[in-house]
Amino acid sequence: MVELGMSERIRRRVEAARRRQFERLVQRALDDLPDGILSMLDNVDVVIEDEPGDTDQAGGHSEGGELFGLYLGVPRTERDSSYSMVLPDKITLFRGPLERSCGSPAELAREVRVTVVHELGHHLGLDEDQLEELGWG
Repeated sequence: MVELGMSERIRRRVEAARRRQFERLVQRALDDLPDGILSMLDNVDVVIEDEPGDTDQAGGHSEGGELFGLYLGVPRTERDSSYSMVLPDKITLFRGPLERSCGSPAELAREVRVTVVHELGHHLGLDEDQLEELGWG
């Protein structure tokens, strides 16, 4: 059994606390959505990853080259009567790029909210231009 040094244990605890705080920001962004938006969401999961992988770089919500979020799925506007028995759409939020891009907890909370709404907008069928017009680009 390998004994972790004191500094490694502290680093892991700090990292776990940061991860929990980020999860709370995402949950708050989802909880603050208006009921009308919540009622339109269908078969979609929101997940958190630390960093985007190489295959994630093809699309998604980014700023300054950093990928903040990614939507994969069939937008609600493109579903027809044959849409059934499919895996949920997936919205992935990338914690590392979001945390690195923000200089304060308030800025991080705002950017998490913008990213959540942006990716949910894709789930609802909005394109980049429409999201930009609504202030969620």
